[in-house]
This record gives sequence, structure tokens and C-alpha cells, in this order.
Amino acid sequence: MHSKRDPIVEALCRILPGDRVISGCERVAPFECDALPVYRERPRAVALVRSEAEVVAVARLCREWQVPLVSRGAGTGLSAGARPDAGGILLVTSPMDRILSIDPDAMTARVQPGVVNLQISRAAAAQNLFYAPDPSSQIACSIGGNVAENAGGVHCLKYGVTVQNVTGLRLVTIDGEVLTAGGDCPAQPGYDLLALVHGSEGGLGIVTEVTVRLTPQPSRTRMLMADFPTVRAAADAVSAIVRAGVIPAALEMMDALAIEATEKFCHPGYALDAAAILLIDLDGQPQEVAADMAVVEPVLARSGATRVQRAADAAQRELWWKGRKSAFPAVGRLSPDYYCIDGTVPRHRIGDVLEAIDRFAARYQLRVANVFHAGDGNLHPIIMFNGREVDAVDRVEHLAADILEYCIEVGGTITGEHGVGLEKIDQMAVQFSDAEIAQFLAVKDALDPDRLLNPGKLIPTLAHCQEYRMLRKSDG
Repeated sequence: MHSKRDPIVEALCRILPGDRVISGCERVAPFECDALPVYRERPRAVALVRSEAEVVAVARLCREWQVPLVSRGAGTGLSAGARPDAGGILLVTSPMDRILSIDPDAMTARVQPGVVNLQISRAAAAQNLFYAPDPSSQIACSIGGNVAENAGGVHCLKYGVTVQNVTGLRLVTIDGEVLTAGGDCPAQPGYDLLALVHGSEGGLGIVTEVTVRLTPQPSRTRMLMADFPTVRAAADAVSAIVRAGVIPAALEMMDALAIEATEKFCHPGYALDAAAILLIDLDGQPQEVAADMAVVEPVLARSGATRVQRAADAAQRELWWKGRKSAFPAVGRLSPDYYCIDGTVPRHRIGDVLEAIDRFAARYQLRVANVFHAGDGNLHPIIMFNGREVDAVDRVEHLAADILEYCIEVGGTITGEHGVGLEKIDQMAVQFSDAEIAQFLAVKDALDPDRLLNPGKLIPTLAHCQEYRMLRKSDG
């Protein structure tokens, strides 16, 4: 039942059917976090929207009443970017799940934000097309969320992340104004608002429609799996492959803990005696793939691979990739809880960062499994812990901070695709100066002057930055 004593809930019920307004402490509980459950908050109410007009109405209501508005797609995010505000409305776009059109000539698809990533490729398969960005959660994550986080995926090395695969979108501001960014032509005059929205985590507006670029299915794909005796050797092989002039469609790395967890979980056929493995997709025209294979296999051998296998057929390739994409839930079987972060570093520093992660983990007496997009240096350390231990979360957060700040130190960044959300907001103060943070805040204020959209996420206040820097300095 709705609380009739809450005027905001009553106002929402005048905009939306009552069964799409959820209120009450217990009823909103399923929406209290995204896929990073360490950070939870129950919203004042949840609004399930099915159209752009409903999004506009909810946004205008929140602006009028000065109520925080957090938007959420499928809830698969890993940085607490969709954690609700206790006094605000959580706007859920997952019911907006229609593929509006597919244009095989333009090689584009127009979709609503709640469309699941993998559904686009399935719908375009009849035209021999697919949507390239493929996060590990692609069977569940939504396109609106992919735009909010600028999601990547296994095949982003060759085909690009979300921003390189979106040609246009529609955005509702907190005033209820509908903006259109991008279009059918690749070059647009003026500031690149399309890129600005990507990775904005719902802090500038709510995405209500996305036009994505579709890619022709490659005529041939071959997959290699290489086993290595050390993590350093596997890391160095990544740079060697790209330096040799080959850009694989995918180039992924898993360490021993990730291999062990995944092999027990879904039996993909990984080598349990390997310190690390590389999973490599090469695709294109048959002659191109053959030429790339002739380069990559010797590079792997020279880099110290103890074994290099070719996937025998499509079924084996699918199984090997199933293992990689199952790594996160697989690690969950090794530990009561885990906390996954992401940071991106220059390819040639991957080995240094992995060795540093081992040192940091030992300091905090925690285990870390590594499974990540090695081709573009996008690391995904998975920190395992037991949340019932009194100081566990504190140790995890300190370890995560050390890892991310080391990524900055070696010339990298604190996220590649998971976003900042609430989880990495402290590290924004390390990566950026006060002047840069002030510019970010100026952009937000231009579209959200009252800072009602996803407040407290992505961009920290200058006071927060100064406070965190002083804290880290005092920690030594």
C-alpha cells in the first residue's frame, strides 16, 4: 500500500498508474542497491516508467518539489551509481524495453533505454549484423545503463566502447526538456554533447532513446587460448601482440584464482596449473585472420606461453568465452562476499600493477582474483572478503583505494567502464585537480543547477576533495 501521508507519492500516483509507483520500506527494498551491495539505501519511492512522456512528468515533479531523482536501468552497475537517495525518487527505465527500429542499410538500431544489450544483436542477426560492445553482464544489462557508464566489454579493444557505437540519443533534463544529441551523420557541429552524456551516470539527464551503430558479422573468427607460467609473462605478451601490429577483436586475461573459480563453476577447460591465461579472438576476412594467426601464435611462444590452443569449433569457442563471462559469479563461490573494482592502465604497465595488487592484498590480508580486458589495460580486481568480519569492509575499501591510486600513479585512470558512482568518488580527488573538478561541476550546474540528478555521485564537491586529500596525507 502507498503511504497517503506522503505528498510526493500521491503526486507520482497522479502521473503514473498506481501499480507502477512503489513505496513503503519493505516494498522498495529490492531497489536499495545495484550490483555493488556494500552500499545500500532505500528510496522514498520507485517510479516504473514506460514512455518518454512519463520520464518528463517525473522529472518536472522532482524539480518542482526539489526532490532528488536517481535513474536506474537493470541494476547491474558495479560502482553504486544507481544507489537511491533516501529522500528521493528512483526512476526505473527497464520497462522501456522496445526495439523501435532496425535499419540494415544505415546499420543502426533505435532502441529504448531498457532494452537488454544482447537483445539488439539477436534482433539484428537476421541482417548479418550485431551490436559490438558486450559487457560480461550483457544478458541482463540495459542500453541506458551502458550509456550512463560508457560500458565496454570483451570485444571493445577492436570495436570500441559504448560511445564509439552510439550515433544519437534523446535526453530528458531535470526541467523536463527533451534534448537530442548526435544524429545520422558522423560529424556534428558544436560541442559534442553525445560524448558528454556517455559516462555521465544519470547526473545530466535521463536517456530515453538510443540509436546504436550495428557492425557486420565477421566472415571468420578464430580463438586462441594461451597458458603462462607467470602473470608477468602473460601481461608482457599483451603488449607484444599489439606491438606486432595485430589488434585482436578480444584480448582477455585471467589469473590463477579466477581460473580456479571459473573451472569449478562451469568447466570451460582452463588449465589449473597456469598462473595466467590469455583468451584471444581474431576476426575479419579469412585471409586477414590467417595472417593474424601467423603473427600472434609465434609472439605467444616467444613471450613464454607453455601451451597455445586453437578453439576446435564454435562450441569450444563459446565454452571458453562462457568461462570468461562467468568469472564474477564464479568467484562468489570462493568467498562469502566480493567487491569488484576497475581501473585502466597503459598496457606496458599491466604487469607492474598486478604485482602491486599482490603486495597491497598481502598488506590487508585479503585475496584478489584478476580477470580483465587486457588489450586496453582495463583491470577488474575482484577483492574477496567476509562481510561478517568486523573490519572487513574497511580493509576492502582501503585496498581498493590503494589499487586505484596506484593506477593513477602509473599513468592510468580509476575506471574503464564501471563508472565512478559512489565507490570511487574519493579517488576523483586524486586523479583531478580542484580546477578540473570545478569545470566538471560547472557542466553539471548548466544542466542540473539544483544538483537533483543522482546527487553525491561521480563528481565530488571541492570540499570533499580537500578533505580526502588531507585524510590520505595523514594516513601517510
